[in-house]
Amino acid sequence: MARPTGVTVLAVLGFLMGAGSLLVACAMFVMGAAGLATMAGGKAMGGPLAALGAFAGVLFLVFAALYIVSGVGLLKLRGWGRLLTIIVVGLNAVFGVMALFRAMAPMHMGMIVWQGILVAIEVWILTYLFKPHVKQAFTQSA
Repeated sequence: MARPTGVTVLAVLGFLMGAGSLLVACAMFVMGAAGLATMAGGKAMGGPLAALGAFAGVLFLVFAALYIVSGVGLLKLRGWGRLLTIIVVGLNAVFGVMALFRAMAPMHMGMIVWQGILVAIEVWILTYLFKPHVKQAFTQSA
């Protein structure tokens, strides 16, 4: 069975998200380095800024790796690629719903709309990955 077009699109999106996460990780490491420089200058806030930058940088590196690996798995129609994509998108949906609720407290309408769109896309992706013809494409390639 040929790879469904939607799976190819999701794999490309995975690669793009991985590249974006790598860029954000680099920015977080730069923020951490700025915190170290501030700490060396004798300012008290340098330590927490450095720790936050390092933690966030590592977190974004992990997500970048997950996105890229899931993209490869999707392109090769591997069952683990589909499962990994379901897990990563599911985590993103949970974080998106949490961000949606955070945006509701101060009623930031722009943020509410943006998070709502992102959660809707993630739910669509999850729904797509559970469609019978998509599941079948992954089981026939094994």
